[in-house]
Amino acid sequence: MPVQIGAVAHSFANPTGLLSDCHRRVEMFIGSLKAVADVSDRELTDDTRRSLDLSLRYFREAAPKHTADEEDSLFPRLRKIANPELQACLARLDALEEDHRWAEPLHHTVDHLGKKYLEEGQLSPGNAQTFREAVHQLHSMYQRHIAVEDNDVFPIVDRILSAEMKSQIADEMAARRGTKLVVKL
Repeated sequence: MPVQIGAVAHSFANPTGLLSDCHRRVEMFIGSLKAVADVSDRELTDDTRRSLDLSLRYFREAAPKHTADEEDSLFPRLRKIANPELQACLARLDALEEDHRWAEPLHHTVDHLGKKYLEEGQLSPGNAQTFREAVHQLHSMYQRHIAVEDNDVFPIVDRILSAEMKSQIADEMAARRGTKLVVKL
């Protein structure tokens, strides 16, 4: 089972911090999937089964909320702001959204084959290879994608977004998770 030690957790009061926290979870779960994929030509063990099940569930249930946080809440607001410092950042948003679209079929493949692995306890050599390749492609994309957001986009966003916009984004993020925001920013 994936364990995260020493993590800093942000609240909805810091939407980009919370998005960055999500990136740590993406890294943890894609790392778990990569470890499983690297042994997917073997019979599934109990530990591998738990790790695979948790990782598949994360990417099926939680990761789409993160994508919506970016594409429905953050990115549209950024595109409406006229700020010279933000211009270089805006040029990257289309590519980041394209990464999300590019990853969708790979996630479907990983989920389908991962469920098959869970149900049958092993994958055929061809399915194991397909699973491994899809996971490795996702792993590479997430490394690059997360670095762009955490290092290039979010620091600028933190300086540019108004408290009101951060509050609106926080409200939307909380609503996606069925949480009512009690404290306003």
